[in-house]
Amino acid sequence: MTRPGTYQDGDGLFLKVNKSGGAYWLLRLQRDGKRHDIGLGSAKLLSLLEARQKANELRKAVKIDRRDVLAERKSEAAAKVTFREAARQYHMENAAGWKSAIYARQWLASLETHAFPKLGDVATGGIAAADIIDVLLPIWQEIPETARQVRNRICVVLDYSHAKGWRSTEAPSGNSSLKAGRGLPRQVKSRENRKAMPYSAMPHFIAALHRKPAFGRLALELLILTGVRSQEVRLATWSEFDLEGRLWTVPADHMKRGNAHMVPLSDAALAVLAKANAFRLPDTDVVFPGVAGKPMSDMTLLKVLRDMSEPFHVHGFRSTFTDWAANDDFADAVVEAALAHKTPDAVQAAYRRTTYLGTPAQPGARVRLMEAWGNYCAGGVVAPENTASPA
Repeated sequence: MTRPGTYQDGDGLFLKVNKSGGAYWLLRLQRDGKRHDIGLGSAKLLSLLEARQKANELRKAVKIDRRDVLAERKSEAAAKVTFREAARQYHMENAAGWKSAIYARQWLASLETHAFPKLGDVATGGIAAADIIDVLLPIWQEIPETARQVRNRICVVLDYSHAKGWRSTEAPSGNSSLKAGRGLPRQVKSRENRKAMPYSAMPHFIAALHRKPAFGRLALELLILTGVRSQEVRLATWSEFDLEGRLWTVPADHMKRGNAHMVPLSDAALAVLAKANAFRLPDTDVVFPGVAGKPMSDMTLLKVLRDMSEPFHVHGFRSTFTDWAANDDFADAVVEAALAHKTPDAVQAAYRRTTYLGTPAQPGARVRLMEAWGNYCAGGVVAPENTASPA
């Protein structure tokens, strides 16, 4: 039978043929006065005799054993829903509610990086506190803030799975377990988590970075030379850069505070981009690509430091830059603008409109600042004392 339609065999057994020619068996049953159709399988895999046998077993289960075969089938299907599937579905269903596009990307990316390798293929109903702890331990002390976010997001997905009927209990995140940090070492609440490299060590460190070309090392070097945050360099695309104009415009959705940020590019920063361009991969606009041309994970830059036996934190390089600039008497307002920091004084913020970038003919204070920093990092050349007022 190849014509589309529904063909009856008898006693509730049907063969349904769709328009594409596919055919499958259905069993129609009555339960609590309601009609229910249960799929038995493809006609290519199940013969008429096998379909009749399967139908008889289900009729017996419903009429004699009084089993709720529909609920059983739903339970079997739920037991197969993996953490990866549940996380992606939750992320998609809540698309309209994310506070920003970058937050939405980061939310799922954090699970893809840290949770999916161990939990991705595990059924949501089979995930226990010990499994979550196993995910968190490698990052709990290294990147504590990210680790706490990952923990909370795993628990959100598991609570969602419980609400969907894919899991018998809510996430193990109550006061007696993960939420209280039980099973995990105590996180040290100090600036050690963001330990900064002394600026006197920068020229030697930059030279060491050059010994082994890799996207991770190039990304870390550009981060250092520009004073940007990790996510800004990891998400950077070539379309953001005006190499001729020596300017990087970081889009608002890549910035922590949601405002676009312009970064003047020093000779040293341009040299890094030239190297990255030489290694440029086809089919991706990402400057420093990770797996499959996508942005590299937040652990990549930290791994560069650990592979070089450096105890410092990636975010600490912003402090390194600040310390160097203060020592060379660059104006605080210029340094704060370079770091895209929020002006704490509301009155100052209202009146301070300058970007300190100047013009091509008369480069501003931020251009001079970043060029001096680039020169220092590249060769240990201390910039001349800066006594000029911000432009």
